[in-house]
Formats: sequence, C-alpha cells, structure tokens
Amino acid sequence: MAQAQGRLTRIVLEGESLHRLSALQEADRDQAVADLREENSFYPTPQPELQSILHLSIQQGRLVFDIRDAEEQPVQAVMLALGPFKMLIKDYQMLLDSYASAVAEGREARIQAIDMGRRGLHNEGAELMIERLKGKVEIDFPTARRLFTLVCALHQKL
Repeated sequence: MAQAQGRLTRIVLEGESLHRLSALQEADRDQAVADLREENSFYPTPQPELQSILHLSIQQGRLVFDIRDAEEQPVQAVMLALGPFKMLIKDYQMLLDSYASAVAEGREARIQAIDMGRRGLHNEGAELMIERLKGKVEIDFPTARRLFTLVCALHQKL
C-alpha cells in the first residue's frame, strides 16, 4: 500500500495542564504520538507533498490545528468547534475510568468489553475528525484515530 507523501514530521501539544492525566491517559497519548511519528498521512488540501509540523491545541472552545513547515513557518491554521466532539470525548473518558477500575479489579471479561467500546469510540472520533477537516486537511483513518486520542488528552487538560 503506497503511503501518501504529505505527512507530519512532529506533533506539539500545546496548553498548560489544569488537571493531571491518569497513567492510562498518558500512556494513550504517548502511544498515539509514537504511532503518528512512525506512520501518518496528513497534509493541508492544497499541499499534498508537505512535510509538516502540527501544533495541536484547544483555544476558546475550538480545536486548533496550527500547521507549519519544517522551519516552523505558518502554513495554515484550521479551527474546529469542539462541540461536535464533546460527547465522544466524554464517553471516551468514562471508558478510560471504567477500564482502570476493571484492571484494578482484575476483571478480564470487562476489560475486553471496554476495549471493544474504546475501539468503537475511536472509530467514531476518527470519522468525525475526517468529516470536520474535509476540504481543509486530508488525513487517513489511522491518523484520524490517533489525532482523536490526542484531542481527548488535550481536552482533559482544560
């Protein structure tokens, strides 16, 4: 399978943490960043060849994709209302809490069921991400899933 040429070379999560992330949330965030470093397809619609740096933040109730070139020069800023993501983020955070409880209790069947729910929420979040960025930024499904994880981690910081 041929990989798209436009990609993220670095991701910077911006914003000061007002709440601590749980160990599971930190692990999810770190894994998403590592996976994105390894493989992604991401580019502003008019520039399919761009190797870009993404500064991702939440500002004034908006999700901000500040896309920059390799020299950190601004290329494009995309702002999305956070509202459409809020219910998915809330459900995702509840699943993470349930997962932590199930792990602490050693309930393997519950852990597996929660993992299935998490995958489903990631898929919904990815579809919404792709839909909301359409016409502005092109991303593939795995990249969208990982970005949704990062949005959840950023939202937790608010």
